[in-house]
Amino acid sequence: MAEAGYGLIGEKLGHSFSPYIHGELGNYDYRLIELKRGELAGFLKRGAFKGLNVTVPYKKDVMPYCAWLSPEAARIGSVNTIVNTGGLLRGYNTDYYGFVHMLRTAGIDVKDKKTLVLGSGGASLTVRTALGDLGARSVTVVSRGGEDNYGNLERHAGARVIVNTTPVGMYPNVEAAPLSLDPFPHLEAVADIIYNPSKTRLLLDAEKRGLCFANGLAMLVAQAKAAAELFLGRSIPDEKVDEITSLIEKRTKNILLIGMPGCGKTTVGKLLARALGRGFADTDELIVKESGRAIPDIFASDGEEAFRELEHSVIAREAKKSSLVIATGGGSVLREDNRDAMRQNSFIVYIRRDIGELPSAGRPVSQSTPIEELYGRRAPIYEALADAAVDNETSAQAAAGEIIRRLGL
Repeated sequence: MAEAGYGLIGEKLGHSFSPYIHGELGNYDYRLIELKRGELAGFLKRGAFKGLNVTVPYKKDVMPYCAWLSPEAARIGSVNTIVNTGGLLRGYNTDYYGFVHMLRTAGIDVKDKKTLVLGSGGASLTVRTALGDLGARSVTVVSRGGEDNYGNLERHAGARVIVNTTPVGMYPNVEAAPLSLDPFPHLEAVADIIYNPSKTRLLLDAEKRGLCFANGLAMLVAQAKAAAELFLGRSIPDEKVDEITSLIEKRTKNILLIGMPGCGKTTVGKLLARALGRGFADTDELIVKESGRAIPDIFASDGEEAFRELEHSVIAREAKKSSLVIATGGGSVLREDNRDAMRQNSFIVYIRRDIGELPSAGRPVSQSTPIEELYGRRAPIYEALADAAVDNETSAQAAAGEIIRRLGL
């Protein structure tokens, strides 16, 4: 690390968003610094930095090196931000502020309510402290081996807010959820500190039930804002958090195209990918490539259900990636598990085209079923699923441009 700069220390930092976030917040030198456990003490004692963020697994380990702790850091028992003041290290917990911001911006009110916190690790400590300070009537920790566990959830049927602090459901294991929401008839809101995927399985379940929900991206950005304020010694408007959160979503979420067979998803998708510098995936093309057979041949030899299984495996795999443009088959929206996969990490765009202009050659379902019948069955699903609908009536180039404009990319 350069002398007297800023950075994030941790054991494995992977594709952290922190350099980007701090670049937007203050445009100062900010680097990722992976440290092995045996390197931590020497690094902190050298003090060749102005400020640090701290992540897993060192949030507790750095505390003995801090000469002063903020009240939140002392109560929670972990530090995620360090400021070096003339060789004196001061420790803070800005995750606390990030979590409070996450609840506030999502409209999740915990005052006088029974709350459940899933997980008992370091993040759980921060969340529990914040929930108590916000006036929650009770805060119960559910863990795998504790008194309150996943085998006796019926004890907590009155829970009104659930917060997940476990890694269950995080990319790439996006099919997993820490629990079912069925045992909680009074539930009002669900928060998940995971931000990849944008909607975990837990949050998808909350969305289907019409509950208020929030992922952890706003918490990540808000805690960085609080850290940057400590680094720079000046305040930063809260609106900057919303701005950066939106920028990250636009950079990372896929653009997934749905619509009738022949509406132009592949052509529009390739133009979009080229214009935005993104990778492109066509689920039908991937099925053909990976199976070594044409789609009509799969229908003829194995039947539609077998094709739909292949289609689901490809959609589930591609949709959990980030920053792709994905074109899907016309019938892919018929399965709920496909719709869930599409919602997890994508802006979904419905490509509309006059049904009189839709070709049927090479499309087995379109050849066996009148197009008007297919459209009547599928159009309501496209409409309900899409974040935006764009007409492809003049040119694919115009449709791609309209998608870029509508999504603000």
